Amino acid sequence: MYFAALLARTEDGWEASDTELDDVETLSDLTDLAREASVDEDTVLVFIEQEDAWFGVIRVDGEEDPRIYISDASAAARSSYGEILLTDELLGREPEAEDSIAALEELVGLDGTEGGEPDHTPDNDNDTDLDDNDDDGLDADAVPTGPLGDTGVLADLGLPEKELLMLRTDALVEIADALGAAEVLETVR
Repeated sequence: MYFAALLARTEDGWEASDTELDDVETLSDLTDLAREASVDEDTVLVFIEQEDAWFGVIRVDGEEDPRIYISDASAAARSSYGEILLTDELLGREPEAEDSIAALEELVGLDGTEGGEPDHTPDNDNDTDLDDNDDDGLDADAVPTGPLGDTGVLADLGLPEKELLMLRTDALVEIADALGAAEVLETVR
């Protein structure tokens, strides 16, 4: 079960609204949704929470690029809404890297040989492949477990990095409390 809400900062404090993410397919869509809720290009926070699995905070300040924090990237990667937040930039990948890799694989062939050359790899089940070309043994497409993104996304609003990293369940309530927005968030929960 998901919960999503917008908190828009105004001169009078925070205004909350729940939001449907059915029409949101990209981070740009989500950013546009936040900017529409903005008053005088003030800060807007988008909260997304999947019950007991992960939460994300997206901060939009005027026309600046969104700042993103995800509590557990690997859990978010298994979620349609989490995939929206896990951009190539956030994951440290080259944009469109997957498309480039797929194109190269197509040129070389799925078996890793060029133009029909025979594969001379020995069929030895005891081979541990310690000499793989992976420098560190990590999958380049793997999503890290644990927090990912801008841990200081809420520091200037009253929630230091250290406290954000410690949040697990009911995180959005604790975040809203630290921001002084608990009551307005509760109205849309």
